Amino acid sequence: LIAVLLSAQSTDIGVNKITPILFERADNPYDMVKLTVEEIRDIIKPVGLSPMKSKGIHGLSQILIDKYNGKVPQSFEALESFPAVGHKTASVVMSQAFGIPAFPVDTHIHRLMYRWNLSNGKNVVQTEKDAKRLFPKELWNTLHLQIIWYGREYSPARGWDLEKDIITKTIGRQSVIKAYQKNVIKRAK
Repeated sequence: LIAVLLSAQSTDIGVNKITPILFERADNPYDMVKLTVEEIRDIIKPVGLSPMKSKGIHGLSQILIDKYNGKVPQSFEALESFPAVGHKTASVVMSQAFGIPAFPVDTHIHRLMYRWNLSNGKNVVQTEKDAKRLFPKELWNTLHLQIIWYGREYSPARGWDLEKDIITKTIGRQSVIKAYQKNVIKRAK
């Protein structure tokens, strides 16, 4: 839960550097609340948003102790009630920690579902609804990770090459493909 919370607006590389340092000091809620918010903030500062995240980590650690005997609950409602834990974080925890079907929508999934003409792209709530409607529930936990990987590898937001992005090239939204082609022509001039 803490690692997922740290990942908000950060890179996996940054989180993977920080979590061992934090968990060396406190790898459970009981030890985490012994640290001050300032100590947590100093440790996690490199991943960004440290003032909010440090308060959230400290606060949710206390709630885990007070209400859940130090254990992370297996409930969307409980997780989303914690400070600094939103729907996406709760979905990642439910799917990856507990194997409960969820379809967390991050920036890659949101972008690709729009590019692939599978969602209107208005907001992540709609994108999640569309993904859950389109894909079988038993695939959600792995498919969202595969889409994230594909997005990073073949269909990034910037520096994108349609020739390498076979899915968008094959089923993509026509307006996205036309905009891409227009930019290619512009760059060639």
